[in-house]
Amino acid sequence: MKIVLALCALLVAAASSFAAEPSAPLRYWFDTWRGWHFYEEPEPEFEHRVPPPPRPAPPGPKPVPAKRPELVEFERLQKALEETRHIAVMRPTEANVRRYMEMEAQVVARASTFADMAQRIAWASPELDPSLQGRPVNAKALEVFDQVQMAQRSEAIGALGRDHVLLFFFRGDCSYCHAFAPTLQAFQARHGIRVVAVSVDGGSMPGFAEARRDNGISRTLQVSQVPALYLAQPYTGVITPIGFGVLSEAQLLERIAIVGAAPTIGTPPLASRQAVVNFSGALP
Repeated sequence: MKIVLALCALLVAAASSFAAEPSAPLRYWFDTWRGWHFYEEPEPEFEHRVPPPPRPAPPGPKPVPAKRPELVEFERLQKALEETRHIAVMRPTEANVRRYMEMEAQVVARASTFADMAQRIAWASPELDPSLQGRPVNAKALEVFDQVQMAQRSEAIGALGRDHVLLFFFRGDCSYCHAFAPTLQAFQARHGIRVVAVSVDGGSMPGFAEARRDNGISRTLQVSQVPALYLAQPYTGVITPIGFGVLSEAQLLERIAIVGAAPTIGTPPLASRQAVVNFSGALP
């Protein structure tokens, strides 16, 4: 009897162990309802997904920086002055006009204080002093400035005279041409640029014994008034008007220097190349 009981206990223990963890060959017999499978996909693993970052809110209007109190005060004063003036114009009573004049006096006082401060800063800063920029205002400094400028322009015109000439159109019966001729003679001698005189009517001009008769260049240049002066570069055919009528030496210096300093003189050429080449022999 004891042997039977021991065998039963052993069978119960073996059955419980099979039920707990059936081996691979015997697992099929415990889930026959699944059928026969040569291969089964493994059960998917659950991935830990990081949630996407929240989308930024659409950009709204940028905050407007607050105005400086000085600007607010200036705009308020400007608006008040304008409104007070309009009232005084539309209703010019004593009270309205007085109120406008008092407010205008306040604005003028502020502007005067600003001007005084600007002058003090300019006096202490040469790069900001307008009296040192351009043409001076002091009489003695102006005299020096003119002398230096004349010397620089004369040097520039002398260099220009190496390949340029001045075309002087005149008529023998023109009194203004006769008055202008001595100035051109002195200018030629002092600054080293050759003056080629061209007689429009075939007449003569004292001081220009080698004056040439017009060969059609005056018509090409459309010279309608004499005396007329042009700056010409014979080898390029470029001609630029300098002026008409009687000019002073200072005017000649200024105009010729400015025209000569231009990147391209007379663009486009005012005369044909053939018309100017006829004057190439006048170059020094």
